Amino acid sequence: MLVEPRSGLLAAWGNALLAGLVSPDEAALAIVGEDAVHRVEGLPGEAGPVGLTLALGRLRGLGATGFRVALPVPGHPLGLSGPPDFNARALEAEEAVVAYGVPYGLVPEVSEAGPEGDLHIEVVWRVLPVREAPPADVPSLGEAERELAEALRDATAVLSRLDVAGSGPVAEAAVDAYRARVERGREVLAPGYPPRAVRVLEMAQRVGLLVSVAYENGHGGAVSSSEIAARGEALRPVERVARRALVAAYNAYVEGGEVRG
Repeated sequence: MLVEPRSGLLAAWGNALLAGLVSPDEAALAIVGEDAVHRVEGLPGEAGPVGLTLALGRLRGLGATGFRVALPVPGHPLGLSGPPDFNARALEAEEAVVAYGVPYGLVPEVSEAGPEGDLHIEVVWRVLPVREAPPADVPSLGEAERELAEALRDATAVLSRLDVAGSGPVAEAAVDAYRARVERGREVLAPGYPPRAVRVLEMAQRVGLLVSVAYENGHGGAVSSSEIAARGEALRPVERVARRALVAAYNAYVEGGEVRG
């Protein structure tokens, strides 16, 4: 989870563009990242796919005043507001971007091209109508920060009791090493976001990675079915809290008007 979701990058840098803090080319470059190319399809007034720079400019011209993120999973439509077709596509991708000011959302479709060992990631953002309604289950930054602290404390206690590898110093060292590698040259969020949003995003990413380490490092001492079930029960709400916090951080601009020039 330290690698930012594509919807988070598009929303954050799109918001910085709308705030006049970056140029269209800077925003597009940051959104594409290490992918080969991003295209936007279904944009009003365009017969075929267009580049990010043109798409962001067109959405701004149509009246977009901000972008927010949705990170839904089965049973948790986090950030969605309908209609059913958009929700279904967003749920399949497990992410989406919703524009404020215009009734459109964007869902990424990711594909790989090229020979093995030299794969290139290509992304097509599908523009679809959205319902202009409050998004589902999105907390404020303050709520997200409190939830993260509580969830991490409770989960760490349970995982330690079950002797799960993801709760110990080895996992912490792995997290720190991964953070150093991933964050080298990476700007958290985008220019203008408040420090609290950056703090919440970083904490949510760290919590998400700890959960991933706990899953990937086997069962540790939790060898009985009841102990494995208990571990799952401990991790599921933490994952949910981490995703809610990610959405709160990315949406700080549209929810609270907090991007600063």
